[in-house]
Amino acid sequence: MPTYEYRCRDCATTFEVRRSMNESSAPASCPDGHDNTVKLLSMVAMNTGAAGSDGASAPAGGGCCGGACGCG
Repeated sequence: MPTYEYRCRDCATTFEVRRSMNESSAPASCPDGHDNTVKLLSMVAMNTGAAGSDGASAPAGGGCCGGACGCG
């Protein structure tokens, strides 16, 4: 089930709600009970280690930067 991120306009709290994609546009109340919220746009990056759709190969060594930071 996807997680959607929201921000409350009244108290500036950022919070997450897990709900089905069918309910993605439904309003969400913040943990403090305020209804004046907005859904944030979240960016997800995934590295499968396979060649990209443009034919470019994935970075050697894996990880987010090709392993230079020790991540992969």
